[in-house]
Amino acid sequence: MTGDFVYKVTHPKHEVDKTYNVTVGGEITNEDIDKLENGINIVDFITSKANVKILKIDKEKNISRIQITIHEGKNRQVRRMCEAIGKKVLSLHRSKIGNIAVNDLKIGEWRYLNKYEIEQLLK
Repeated sequence: MTGDFVYKVTHPKHEVDKTYNVTVGGEITNEDIDKLENGINIVDFITSKANVKILKIDKEKNISRIQITIHEGKNRQVRRMCEAIGKKVLSLHRSKIGNIAVNDLKIGEWRYLNKYEIEQLLK
């Protein structure tokens, strides 16, 4: 059962959203956001549309923080998407899978999913 569940949650064909908080070097532009949102060529494939939100632009530190939601989750996809628009990823954190966020968990902690959360992921 565990392997089936992981497959249904992580495989791109099941289209479960995965949300990442990303810090990149440089200032993210509206043009960059448009490219990420409309699908971008990352060498071996073109990504599906993403939902991208600017969290913060720090001109003094020359970094930007964005939130990217995708459903594909192919190998190093978010890093490769950012590199394709000329932005180096400085930090990357998956903050959500489906509707389940990791807000209250500290690094290294985990918790069991409740029945409702499992049902929502399997829909």
